Amino acid sequence: MCCFFTTLVLIGPRAAILVWWLIQPARWEAAFSSFWWAFFGFIFAPWTTLMWAATAVGGITGFDYVLVGFGILVDVMSWTSGAWSGREYYAEV
Repeated sequence: MCCFFTTLVLIGPRAAILVWWLIQPARWEAAFSSFWWAFFGFIFAPWTTLMWAATAVGGITGFDYVLVGFGILVDVMSWTSGAWSGREYYAEV
């Protein structure tokens, strides 16, 4: 079950980006100034990329900053969770 959850967390936002991009490519063109920003977001920061695409088309104002900040927080947590969960293993070695 743990492997299923991990796979879902890692692949889920990237699959959502891919499906959303296929359905609404104009939204992604409006949200990102270049293909490369969206591509690097897809690879390194998928949650932030999703939040940015959801909020950037009309301009980011007010509560949109909270949503983008939440995406950044989730991405940072996904990067650091591996080190946190393996801290006991590395302490024994």
